[in-house]
Amino acid sequence: MMIQWRKSSYSGTANDDVCVELAQLAPGAGIGIRDSKDPDGGHLTLSATQFADLIEQIKQASAR
Repeated sequence: MMIQWRKSSYSGTANDDVCVELAQLAPGAGIGIRDSKDPDGGHLTLSATQFADLIEQIKQASAR
């Protein structure tokens, strides 16, 4: 299965230092998160529940 990474809409432009990419991994394998500036540097793997929790924590932190 070919993993198709997509850049987060919250990542900046090509000249920014912080760029995040996401991918749906193989069915049941979770969601991958990696640094687009270092695509060969590995990735984090989160379950759908963990990913949803992460997004909720980010939203709460940014609302402060």
